[in-house]
Amino acid sequence: MPSKASRDSQAEVWQVSFQVPAALEEAATEILVMALGQSASSYCPLESDQAEISAFITQRSAWNLSKSREIQACLQNGFPDLLEKSSLTFRCRKIKESDWRESWKSHFKPLEIGKRLLIKPSWSKKQPKKGQKLITLDPGLSFGTGQHATTRFCLESLEKLQPLDRRASMLDIGTGSGILAIAAACLGYQPIKAFDHDPDSIMVSRENADLNQVSSQISFSRCDLTQLKPVVQTKYDLICANLTHDLLKTHASTLLGRLKPGGYLLLAGILIEQFRAVESVYHAHGCRRIESRQEKEWQSASYRAQGEGS
Repeated sequence: MPSKASRDSQAEVWQVSFQVPAALEEAATEILVMALGQSASSYCPLESDQAEISAFITQRSAWNLSKSREIQACLQNGFPDLLEKSSLTFRCRKIKESDWRESWKSHFKPLEIGKRLLIKPSWSKKQPKKGQKLITLDPGLSFGTGQHATTRFCLESLEKLQPLDRRASMLDIGTGSGILAIAAACLGYQPIKAFDHDPDSIMVSRENADLNQVSSQISFSRCDLTQLKPVVQTKYDLICANLTHDLLKTHASTLLGRLKPGGYLLLAGILIEQFRAVESVYHAHGCRRIESRQEKEWQSASYRAQGEGS
């Protein structure tokens, strides 16, 4: 098997970028994150009225015309007074992965979650406080550092909903960098299964689990949600699904078929205007909302399924 360094030198990376009015910098960045399922960044020079939004992908096919139309529609529908009807100009250019890795260091900062988690990049020297579990993370090209509002909600919920009297099992759907599964392992969840449709995500997740010495506690696998059977024998105490609204609606039965009676479900990655339609599907399946949070244009929620102890 080639080393991580050799894989990095051979990897092909493309930068997707576009410009928006400075007032839309945060919203446009978040929308690009959810459109691609990967991290994104922004840059707005001082005294400029335009911000550049960008993300990095390892497969050119991950970016297409429908993605650009989706992003433009979200911005125009949400901010009609700030964005004119004229088309945004999107660029997709091939770059060196080493350039991308250096750019990441400027905006991935240490992050404290709840009382028990400290998440930091490998280049940070920040040390955990007494009682904190340290998670060292190299996100690679995969989504998930804890900086995004939806990821933070899931991390905080993992701590809040963890049973005190027993071990709880956890399923992470769309694992990205592996941050939720790794956090669950550090908190004491067991067993843990995590999957993603992106092979790069699985590679990065396994490396991050190795870095945090929790590889033996997590089973990572490449899998597409659309290929899963609705009903299975193995069920989990808690499921994290940080996915787009259309996947959450279409595959509700598949998700809930893997949840124990009375188990907890975390839904994240939903735009506020799409949240009610998603929630109605899970209410119809008997799920009871425990907590909901809005941050910027995103809404996330935790639910409890019908059954034992609910």
